[in-house]
Amino acid sequence: MCAASLKEYCGSDFWNESYLEREDPDLPVCLEQTVLVWIPLGFLWLSAPWNLMSLCKRSQVNTKHRTKLYLCKQLVVFLLFLTAIGGLIVTLVEDFGPNSSAEKISAVYYTNPVLFAVTWVKFSMVVKGYKKPLVQEDMWELNEVDSTSYITQRFNHHMQFELGKARIRFQKELKDKLLKNRGKSMEAPSQSNDDENKKKKKKKEDINYPNSWLVTTIYKTFKWLLIESAFFKLLQDLLAFASPQLLKLMISFTQDKSSYAWEGYLYAVLLLVVALLQSLFLQQYFQRCFVLGMKVRTALMAAVYKKALVMSNDNRKESTVGETVNLMSADAQRFNDVTNFIHLLWSCPLQIIVSIVFLWLELGPSTLAGLLVMVLMVPINGFLATKARNFQVKNMKFKDKRMKIMNEMLNGIKILKLFAWEPSFQSQVEDIRGDELKVMKKFAYLTSVSTFIFTCAPALVSLATFAVFVGVSSNNILTAEKAFTSISLFNILRFPLAMLPMLIASIVQTAVSKKRLEKFLGGDDLDSDIVRHDPSFNSAINISEGAFAWEKDSEPLLKNVSLDIKPGRLVAVVGAVGSGKSSLMSALLGEMHSTKGFINIRGSLAFVPQQAWIQNATLRDNILFGSPYEEQRFEDVLEACALGPDLKLLSAGDLTEIGEKGINLSGGQKQRVSLARAAYSEADILLLDDPLSAVDSHVGKHLFDKVIGPKGILQNKTRVLVTHGISFLPYVDEVVVLVNGQVSEVGSYQSLRASKGAFSEFLDTYAKEQSNQSHSKEDDTQADSPPEDAVSITLKRENSIRRSQRGTGSRFDHIVVLNSTLKPTEDVGETKKGQRLIEKETMETGQVKFSVYLQYLRAMGWGYTFWIFFIYFIQNVAFIGQNLWLSDWTNDAADYYNITYPSHKRDTRVGVFGALGLAQGILVFIGTLLLANASVNASRILHSRLLNNILRVPIFYCFSLHSDIFTVDEAIPQSFRSWILCLLGVLGTLFVICLATPFFTIIIIPLAVIYFFVQRFYVATSRQLRRLDSVSRSPIYSHFGETVSGLSVIRAYKHQERFLKHNEVTIDENLKSVYPWIVSNRWLAIRLEFLGNLVVFFAALFAVISRNSLDSGLVGLSISYALNVTQTLNWLVRMTSELETNIVAVERVSEYSELENEAPWVTELRPSEKWPEAGRLQFVDYKVRYRPELDLVLKGISCDIGSTEKIGIVGRTGAGKSSLTNCLFRIIEAADGHILIDDVDISKIGLHDLRNRLTIIPQDPVLFSGTLRMNLDPFDKFSDGELWRVLELSHLKDYVDGLKEGLKHEVAEGGENLSVGQRQLLCLARALLRKSRILILDEATAAVDLETDDLIQNTIRKEFSHCTVLTIAHRLHSIMDSSRVMVLDAGQIVEFDSPSNLMQKRGHFYSMAKDAGITAESLTAL
Repeated sequence: MCAASLKEYCGSDFWNESYLEREDPDLPVCLEQTVLVWIPLGFLWLSAPWNLMSLCKRSQVNTKHRTKLYLCKQLVVFLLFLTAIGGLIVTLVEDFGPNSSAEKISAVYYTNPVLFAVTWVKFSMVVKGYKKPLVQEDMWELNEVDSTSYITQRFNHHMQFELGKARIRFQKELKDKLLKNRGKSMEAPSQSNDDENKKKKKKKEDINYPNSWLVTTIYKTFKWLLIESAFFKLLQDLLAFASPQLLKLMISFTQDKSSYAWEGYLYAVLLLVVALLQSLFLQQYFQRCFVLGMKVRTALMAAVYKKALVMSNDNRKESTVGETVNLMSADAQRFNDVTNFIHLLWSCPLQIIVSIVFLWLELGPSTLAGLLVMVLMVPINGFLATKARNFQVKNMKFKDKRMKIMNEMLNGIKILKLFAWEPSFQSQVEDIRGDELKVMKKFAYLTSVSTFIFTCAPALVSLATFAVFVGVSSNNILTAEKAFTSISLFNILRFPLAMLPMLIASIVQTAVSKKRLEKFLGGDDLDSDIVRHDPSFNSAINISEGAFAWEKDSEPLLKNVSLDIKPGRLVAVVGAVGSGKSSLMSALLGEMHSTKGFINIRGSLAFVPQQAWIQNATLRDNILFGSPYEEQRFEDVLEACALGPDLKLLSAGDLTEIGEKGINLSGGQKQRVSLARAAYSEADILLLDDPLSAVDSHVGKHLFDKVIGPKGILQNKTRVLVTHGISFLPYVDEVVVLVNGQVSEVGSYQSLRASKGAFSEFLDTYAKEQSNQSHSKEDDTQADSPPEDAVSITLKRENSIRRSQRGTGSRFDHIVVLNSTLKPTEDVGETKKGQRLIEKETMETGQVKFSVYLQYLRAMGWGYTFWIFFIYFIQNVAFIGQNLWLSDWTNDAADYYNITYPSHKRDTRVGVFGALGLAQGILVFIGTLLLANASVNASRILHSRLLNNILRVPIFYCFSLHSDIFTVDEAIPQSFRSWILCLLGVLGTLFVICLATPFFTIIIIPLAVIYFFVQRFYVATSRQLRRLDSVSRSPIYSHFGETVSGLSVIRAYKHQERFLKHNEVTIDENLKSVYPWIVSNRWLAIRLEFLGNLVVFFAALFAVISRNSLDSGLVGLSISYALNVTQTLNWLVRMTSELETNIVAVERVSEYSELENEAPWVTELRPSEKWPEAGRLQFVDYKVRYRPELDLVLKGISCDIGSTEKIGIVGRTGAGKSSLTNCLFRIIEAADGHILIDDVDISKIGLHDLRNRLTIIPQDPVLFSGTLRMNLDPFDKFSDGELWRVLELSHLKDYVDGLKEGLKHEVAEGGENLSVGQRQLLCLARALLRKSRILILDEATAAVDLETDDLIQNTIRKEFSHCTVLTIAHRLHSIMDSSRVMVLDAGQIVEFDSPSNLMQKRGHFYSMAKDAGITAESLTAL
């Protein structure tokens, strides 16, 4: 019926068999004119709507990109259109022309040209709108759909809905549980409690948060991408099964010598076409999957960031900053990785089923034998995977622990050096590292077992199948068709079987991440209605009967607080350490749980925290904090905050970039920047948490007068000031006195003094005559002292820059390169070298040097390296041998045609085949075991070299090593192994093809050349993009870390939205380098697969050409090998590039391991055990500079300090006070001159001998996470009794006694769970424990209230009376009772005498004393 109508339509036969049965086959005209025309045109028409849609979306066509290619396309389309019209005209002329025949031309000759013409017109429109060719500049701007804000918006929309549902479910579950438990407890109260507790623990770990909503949210947000990629995957999977069928036809073609040659060529071309289509579909699928993975990561990162901004304090307490950043980096990345391959969940089973069906058709029931072997593999693999996962979890624990200690070490390296504690910390890290390597080794052994199974699997499977097949009946003879078709089907099967367990393992890992993310994102938000904003109140701040706690169910810290503060008043909050002053601030900010009462605040807030929070941005941005820049107002604020002199010191003025955590500012400068931020913000209410403590006394006075006080620029605002400075109290409107979390008195200064309550006692004890000191109005604001003076900062910075410019250009993760040059800036317009403090991370470009690979191999050990290569090589030989044996076996089919197959022959065939398979497995197992040992070896050596060196490097280096060690441990061994296996696999394949068809050698050379260039080109691009990716990724994490640590400030100023926006921009910047990376991977894969497909094509082609001289077994062998090569080639390049990317870590680690060291810790010359007995200090013409090319910082200091003298050291900023202590500890070495301690030249002895005998109480109290005991005595030298004694002396005994664990109390990261005052007292306890004869006190009393200050001073006077004490003073009061005072100026001693003599001299010291409000009279009173 159909054929008849087609015949009528064409005017000739549609199909005729006889056309094909000849040497030069042809197709009937009708078939050519219909099927061959309609199929391609149909494709064009089907794809038209999509292209037209995208045209309609783009309103204006971009004419800029009319490239030559585009014009050529248009020309070709136009010519095609003309030919179509021409065709139509010819037909018309033939039909209706003067010499037309009576017989009409058939319809097909009309329809086709018309079809063509219309198609080409439409096509020309599509080409016009066709996306312009991709050039670098286009690539960077993200599409709206791919931008973070768009993804986040959609994700949040679905998340709110899903999370809401989950919360309701969760509440319901809780209710049910409660009811159940009630019922239970009624029934059997006497049951054994043990089990109950165990169960409870388990339950508690299980779920105490809304769960199982994250996956559905992700699915709903990205379902279309998922469906699209699934479609492409399905097509690719089905096409994969066409190749084995074509292979079968090809083999039967070589066996049947009578068939026409064109059939062979057709099969060869078909093999190529199928392979090309497969490649295209696969790459489309990958493109979508990777984009999906990236979008999931983006959505999660943005969600975590958003959550962090509104997180309640309970939640914040549960995870440290590091852990939260981990959610963003590691856990989001896990999701990214899993979504890349999520479709394998259905695609693997599908492939397995289809393969089995085809195998059954080939080999009948004996397929089941092979299948059985495979199925047995799955549980074994599953078992190994869970085992491996347990090891991974353990390993991550050790890793986290080690990273935590390493981080703290690098942050507190100065303390470690001053106390000579490096060995203690080194051994801590080495212990953890030892455990970690043990686990790593076990993990590696497990991996080698699973590799063994994976390698044996294909051999065992084919062995089982073929053995059963030939064993079942003697009629079953293994032909080449059957054998090689089955083998290529088994090859297809290998992939899903190998992937499934891996996929399941990674899904299990992701499940852990899912739990963590759900817990974090599903946690409670900060209660926004703790603080009301009711404008009807007439006071600015109103608290009535409030009680506030840090956690929901804990005891309130502040009890019965009632406060009423009128607008425009200045209120001081005073009280002893731990009386709740900072908590009161937090309560006003809404950061605490209110258990009763309420707070009302009228107006906007600004907040200055006790420890200034500084962003990694310019100084100006730190002060503006998102407000618009107004020059006059900005200048006024700078002037008032005494930042003028500081800006002169900074290279680019207010445009100087400030490092992470404000690293290049001193404590005082940070505090003033923080205050300037509040002053500039023009908020109605300012909460100032002790901003005056970190600055020198004269600066504090200036800040009070010009900013906070009654005549300051904030005089009309409401100000709440927490302070320890008694001298300011007479000038405030109201004083609030806190005692143990309760307001004990409120009133003006005078009325409180008169009432003789707690406040006046407090004053009488501490004030002496400070209260009536002359409030001299001299305006002498010097920039106050940075922690290291400006010079050492310059130094740090240049050091880093120098290193980043050294040929290799070191790549730091987020390094802080410090501020250079002290010249005032001449022209701020151009960005100077000094201003970009946070240097862009320098990136290595070009190829990794071969020496780096050698370095890694050397670390592994040459013996290991040789054996690994040798064994893997032999394994490959066994593999090729096995397959050659098989091809020989299949030739038996021809030899024993119609004769019974002898069983002894059969047994030999099966036996040798099996033996060769087993040998491969065993060899791989041994090779992998060796590699495991070798790589653990390398990890150990590289890490211990690194650690050893880091601790011995001078302080001025900054480090960032998280990822590098991880890469050396995990990534490199894996990519190294895969690389060897792939390389040998590819070489083996080429060898076999050449063996079968020697012609093939001609093709190898050009293919290899193309391959080499593609690979080089790609690896370079990919590596560069990878680097861009990691460089643009670190700002995301550092900005996040910064945000988490400055949460209270961001919330107080209500700047959450701005920070969210900034985060989106940072993520977008990162995405811009991830997209091209994904695309470049696809670019490479298409080209590589094309090369692989050519290998298949040529193998088939040469087989056809030389079919008369070949046996079918070899043809089957070479083509089935070739079919496998595409994937291996792909992997080889991927592995090469991965290895290159990863090996960079070795380069970096070794670079850090070769930094120059400070002097040796212990030398030949060791001082006596009791040295220094007297504690005499002599400086002999002592000069020091930070580096040979810099100026001297101390210019020839000579002085004698007698035993047990108490010396005060004073001087303006940059006078060299800190340098002096740095020199005593030899943090910097002398340029000239000596320091003698008890007549021993300190430059001759080892650093540890020196540092162990001196004691310093540093300015910043640094604590490490660990027990209190470890913080006091890391070497376990002292007994508990001694520790309790020093705790008593440092007034911490009651506090530590009150702790559950006492000395074993865990100190949080950075000592966060102790107040600043308590940390300071702990540092005092450390010093008391040292019992050395020389004490250096870097005045640290700034952050402590007067009471504590007094305690410290008294303890020092009493306990260190027999010691020589040097005090670097910021407040002159504390050194007025010294035996002598040394006044430094510009690196020289200008005055050195007793305080009373210096006052009479009326020199430098006198003027400084005057500024601080100390007069000669007050001195005598002292």
